[in-house]
Amino acid sequence: MFHLKVGDAAPVFSALNEKNETVSLTDFKGKKLVLYFYPKDDTPGCTAEACSLRDSYEVFLNKGYAVLGVSPDSAKKHIKFQDKYSLPFSLLADEDHAVAEAYGVWGEKKFMGRTYQGIHRATFIIDEQGLIERIIDKVDTANHAEQVLS
Repeated sequence: MFHLKVGDAAPVFSALNEKNETVSLTDFKGKKLVLYFYPKDDTPGCTAEACSLRDSYEVFLNKGYAVLGVSPDSAKKHIKFQDKYSLPFSLLADEDHAVAEAYGVWGEKKFMGRTYQGIHRATFIIDEQGLIERIIDKVDTANHAEQVLS
C-alpha cells in the first residue's frame, strides 16, 4: 500500500487545521515532524493513540519534534476531540483525503465483512530537511509515543 520509503522526500501538503489555518509541510522546515494518520476522532484506538502522543508531548518538543495528526474528520470535529482530551498539537482536516492519498495511506479497508475506502493508520517521521526518516505502519495505539521515540 505505501509507495513511500525511508529516504524519500516527504510529499508536500497544505490542509486546514482545527482553527481553519492552512498548515503546510514547509511550515516545519528545519524541524523534525511526527505526522500521524488516523481514521476517526473520538474512537477507542484513535483516542488511545492521540493521548499517548499527548502524554509525551513535552518529550517530543524537547527532542525537537513537532506533532501533527491527520484524519478525514472536519475541523469542527477536531476541535471537540482536542478539547475533550486536551490535545496540545494540531489536527488537519483532510476531508478530501488529499494528504492521505499523497502519503499512500488512503485505500480499501475491511471491517465486519464490509469493504470501504478509508485511512490506514500510519506515522511518518520526517527530518529537518523534509525527508522521511522512518515509517511506522504497525501502530501500537496505546504506546504510540514510545514507538515513535524508540
